[in-house]
Amino acid sequence: RNKTQLVEYEDRFLCSICLDVFTDPVTTSCGHNFCKKCITQYWDVHERCQCPLCKETFKSRPQLKINTFISEMVAQFRRESQQKEAHLELFCKIDQTCVCMLCSVLDHKAHEFVPLKEEYEGKKAELEKTEAEIQQMIQKRRLKIQEIKESVKMRKDAADRQKAEGVQVLTALMESVERRLKELIKEIEDKQETTEKQAEGLIKDLEQEISELMERSSEVEQLSRSEDHLHLLQSFSSLKAAAELKRVQQDAVDVTLDPDTANPDLILSDDGKQVNHGDVRRKLPDNPERFSQCVCVLGEQSFSSGRFYFEVQVKGKTKWTLGVSTESINRKGKIRLRPQNGLWTVCLRNGSEYKACAAPPVRLSLRSGPQKVGVFVDYEEGLVSFYDVDAAALIYSFTGCSFTEKLHPYLNPCNNDDGKNAAPLLITAVDLILCEDRLD
Repeated sequence: RNKTQLVEYEDRFLCSICLDVFTDPVTTSCGHNFCKKCITQYWDVHERCQCPLCKETFKSRPQLKINTFISEMVAQFRRESQQKEAHLELFCKIDQTCVCMLCSVLDHKAHEFVPLKEEYEGKKAELEKTEAEIQQMIQKRRLKIQEIKESVKMRKDAADRQKAEGVQVLTALMESVERRLKELIKEIEDKQETTEKQAEGLIKDLEQEISELMERSSEVEQLSRSEDHLHLLQSFSSLKAAAELKRVQQDAVDVTLDPDTANPDLILSDDGKQVNHGDVRRKLPDNPERFSQCVCVLGEQSFSSGRFYFEVQVKGKTKWTLGVSTESINRKGKIRLRPQNGLWTVCLRNGSEYKACAAPPVRLSLRSGPQKVGVFVDYEEGLVSFYDVDAAALIYSFTGCSFTEKLHPYLNPCNNDDGKNAAPLLITAVDLILCEDRLD
């Protein structure tokens, strides 16, 4: 039977209570069918013995017998479904779908395959590991909440003692120092109020993060039990990318643009957070750090070890280039966007053409244009990755890089095209929960 027929049969063999294929099907006197266990449990918890579908009420609970005809039809349906699924022996990593041996030869002959069961078991094991890691993260945050509450209590006790001591000492002094007593009490109370507000905000953030982690845990648990191999593999990729972005965001740094490096055609905001191409070239000193031809600018901050991450809003632009560059990059001539020249970047051209500026360039197929791009660098690992922040998806990664000097954030808003590309590149704050030092 073809797929359409199997779907039609499945609709007929679904129990209206559990919404699954019948198990031990029985038929009531009103003509409706249910799993024997489902209708029995339904009657056990309802005062009236009636049909869940048509609401016909029975004077006494009917004696239910297995409907052998429906039971045999369900068994036949299950066998046909299993036979159909058994033909899907391979998983195509290119198209992310299950295929049979014949399809792999005819329709996917140039693609990469692995045995379906092998791929399924491997990803299921990774999901189980992810579940354990999430549970560990939840436990750590619960412990952190407890530590915060204990810290608040200790500070409150200390504040109460300070107030009592202040009252005991200052009440013995002359009326002229009474004003100082009130000031001291207010200072202590204000400090305690600030501490409690900070603690409340931090606890709220942590509880929100726990809630999100528990939702992810539930998703992972449901996914790990799924028999839908294709759904498991596709969902796994999305879940893993979101978790990866959350991890790299913990290495966020504060980036400001260096006006001494900005091309004279560029306009920087006073706070050094945004840049766009102007209509009039400004008269600026041609210092060695300044780009003379390329309309780009570097970040003031430099990094020669460890990991760092920053985010740039690209909303409303038709072209741009983002990434990192070496400190020795050519500032006075044309620059070819490639790692060999000290640049690791991705770019947008013509409103919808995304490329990774490798050698040769790599065309990127994105589901939708990112509104905010995250840039992550692991100096020791030789890794530069770009993320679509809103979609929580990886755009592209340069791997196996060999860094030998300082790296700077690199922004190029490109020409404004008579106003079509006038929107600025904006360095945005990364929304993080930073537990340490919030109560100090």
